[in-house]
Amino acid sequence: MSGPLSHLRVLDLTRVLAGPWCTQTLGDLGADVIKVERPDTGDDTRAWGPSWLVDGEGKETADSAYFSSCNRNKRSLTVDISKPEGQALLRELAAKCDILVKTTNSAT
Repeated sequence: MSGPLSHLRVLDLTRVLAGPWCTQTLGDLGADVIKVERPDTGDDTRAWGPSWLVDGEGKETADSAYFSSCNRNKRSLTVDISKPEGQALLRELAAKCDILVKTTNSAT
């Protein structure tokens, strides 16, 4: 990807709106964004429909248009951070990234 931020790698640990929008903007400007999602369900907004994306045959997919909009220009993987292996993988990824963006819990 080209752009003014193409020299940066971002680790995206966000969900729902504010964080994904932030990292979407970084990706739009050329940053390499790696989005981490939960195993099995992924980001909550994958299921926020309608409207749903359609595939090449015009059939609805399981991904909401909202999710795809807020998470464009990103690579995505699932990591189970409740397990030591998942925690180690996140540490390894973070060590290779320039920027870490995470969602905070507003209740704490």
